Amino acid sequence: MSEQISGAQSLVQSLEAAGVTDVFGIPGGAILPLYDPLMDSARIRHILVRHEQGAGHAAEGYAAASGRVGVCMATSGPGATNLVTPLADANMDSVPMVAITGQVPSGAIGTDAFQEADIRGITMPITKHSFLVTNPDDIPRAIAEAFHIASTGRPGPVLVDVSKDALQAPTTFTWPVQMDLPGYHPVTKPHSKQVREAARLILSSRQPVLYVGGGVIRAGASAPLRRLAELTGIPVVTTLMARGAFPDSHPQHLGMPGMHGTVAAVGALQKADLLITLGARFDDRVTGRLSTFAPNAAIIHADIDPAEIGKNRAADVPIVGDLAETLPELIAAIEAELAAGAVGDYESWWATLNRMRETYPLGYETFDDGSLAPQYVIQRLGLISGPESIFAAGVGQHQMWAAQFIGYEHPNTWLNSGGLGTMGYAVPAAMGAKVARPEATVWAVDGDGCFQMTNQELATCSINDIPIKVALINNGNLGMVRQWQTLFYNERYSNTNLESFRIPDFVKLADAYGAYGLRCESPEQVDAVIEKAMAIDDAPVVIDFVVHKDAMVWPMVAAGTSNDDIMVAREMAPDWSGEDD
Repeated sequence: MSEQISGAQSLVQSLEAAGVTDVFGIPGGAILPLYDPLMDSARIRHILVRHEQGAGHAAEGYAAASGRVGVCMATSGPGATNLVTPLADANMDSVPMVAITGQVPSGAIGTDAFQEADIRGITMPITKHSFLVTNPDDIPRAIAEAFHIASTGRPGPVLVDVSKDALQAPTTFTWPVQMDLPGYHPVTKPHSKQVREAARLILSSRQPVLYVGGGVIRAGASAPLRRLAELTGIPVVTTLMARGAFPDSHPQHLGMPGMHGTVAAVGALQKADLLITLGARFDDRVTGRLSTFAPNAAIIHADIDPAEIGKNRAADVPIVGDLAETLPELIAAIEAELAAGAVGDYESWWATLNRMRETYPLGYETFDDGSLAPQYVIQRLGLISGPESIFAAGVGQHQMWAAQFIGYEHPNTWLNSGGLGTMGYAVPAAMGAKVARPEATVWAVDGDGCFQMTNQELATCSINDIPIKVALINNGNLGMVRQWQTLFYNERYSNTNLESFRIPDFVKLADAYGAYGLRCESPEQVDAVIEKAMAIDDAPVVIDFVVHKDAMVWPMVAAGTSNDDIMVAREMAPDWSGEDD
């Protein structure tokens, strides 16, 4: 007969059996029974964060940097509801993550007991699945199913809510368990007829574009993507979530499309006769006004999630499958077409794109008063730290500049909150990434608005020897909102000014958290201060880069307008009239 253990012990053993080595969390009443046996685990490192939101974003950063499932824990009620934002964030960006929450005793569920919240109901729309476990015998199966669901198909977050009495009650532990998921069968192998049709369409097109989304990174399909691009010679654009999926240095790469994309990338999509859409979802930030997006393009859409195909744009050739399997099959089909004499001719297309690329390169304004241009700071940061580094960005202008001015050569080196746009993501996500990849240099590129939402996790980093580095782009404002107020609200700056006699003083704040605080206020100091931060490895580092408050993110497609109206500076749109259609 199997040994009797508590439900909490069974949960710890289940996590160990699932391969978990790191967990981010905070204890509280309902989950307290779990924290006692967790002390005895020789395999699992628990990192005590300072806020549950930090635990969730750390689990996201861990997963995004490593490809492994990130894990966080919280107690019932407010502990669980503080995980709602990172769960929604992970759901939008397809991040594999398991959140474990305590719940009030099963007999008290529904009575408005102390620290009770229906977290399963709350999170149902923003997770792949939510479990409520009230029987201790169900714990191993629920954990096994949670990790399977989170990491297969389109990755995403899963919540496992466990009542306190289930954690305390006696049970037995059995692993592996028999999973019971009758309605969950992700399709990974593409339909070969659709793949062959895609190959024929690709080689008969004259102005094709590889429109690459974050699904390529989640699928681990960067290598076959490069093979496909080089085999065909077709231009590539990588969305905000796909930065690093294809090397920025590659001559076929046109940059990032979308609201703040390069003119060449946006123009290529608008003028294309074929979009080969790989793991992308025709997001509004890429398409602009949907009715005017890529008006002359046929659509090949390959995605593991059938719900994405046809959701925003009808597909001429839909392909449901894992890109790690789909791309090699597509390459083989194209090779067969080429061997049979088919030829892709894109010479005049490349001439058009190269003119765009040369005429409208990314650039930025410098300031006569000697103040820092934030784009220069971020560009130097990328060059000095190098392409092996991991960069996690907050949300706003600094996020866009980090996407534009750092060169990404490898997948899983650019982490950001793309779909939900969560301010406060950067510091805890960088912390999680550093735990997953301790050998890597990990930078949080943050704004002074974002930083003040989650900077308490610097304490977690200092205490737990997680030496992240923070490049704080401090313009004293909620910069992206200020930019919109400048452009669309007659420079009426309502509630966007954060600056008031250096409150807080970010250097002193870093010191108070056990980190190194540095400040940089002029272009001449930039390289030296970055190199100083690079040399520090025994604690977190925060560099307060005091930058000009009126720097703008360009290019820009204003919300609700057509990509054809992209602005390269205020009130200035590119002249595409001379380009071939």
